[in-house]
Amino acid sequence: MLIRKRWAAIVAAAAVVSCPSVHAAEASANLHHITGAGEAEPVGSVTFTDSKYGLIVTPALENLQSRGLHGTHIHANADCGATRMGDHMMPGGAAGGHYDPEQAGRHAGPYGDGHLGDLPNLTVEDDGTAATPVLAPRLTVADLEGRAVMVHAEVDRYDDHGTHHHGKGGMRMYCGVIE
Repeated sequence: MLIRKRWAAIVAAAAVVSCPSVHAAEASANLHHITGAGEAEPVGSVTFTDSKYGLIVTPALENLQSRGLHGTHIHANADCGATRMGDHMMPGGAAGGHYDPEQAGRHAGPYGDGHLGDLPNLTVEDDGTAATPVLAPRLTVADLEGRAVMVHAEVDRYDDHGTHHHGKGGMRMYCGVIE
């Protein structure tokens, strides 16, 4: 699995170098920490660029609270607001579920045959920054219209085991509407 992640990062980096951005479609999202009260402080941006290999996802994030790998997904709605879930407010609940236009209904990762919302995990460095580009081979910038990008509190293992009410990757921590 580690080899696959490294290979994806190498392919994404090669795609960035080999595909001039002046010819590629591009979108971006400004991410904010999210709470039950709504959006809080900004943490940076994520840029999405089409390449012949798929969608290159380039984070430029800082001041992130947890280090390591974090599940990152495209969510169905362009809204990062909180929604009521029982007796509490769910941060980022208005973003809806993971983007799944083909209604696959299963979680299989960016290279699998599940829903399209799975992105490779975001790597947060010890200094709280995230800047490593990744590749989502089954997506294009056109797929992102009317969507949000979400970073979760925990690593995404891309399977349907251990389901909990926060979805794969744990609680929603950072969100941005894609423009």
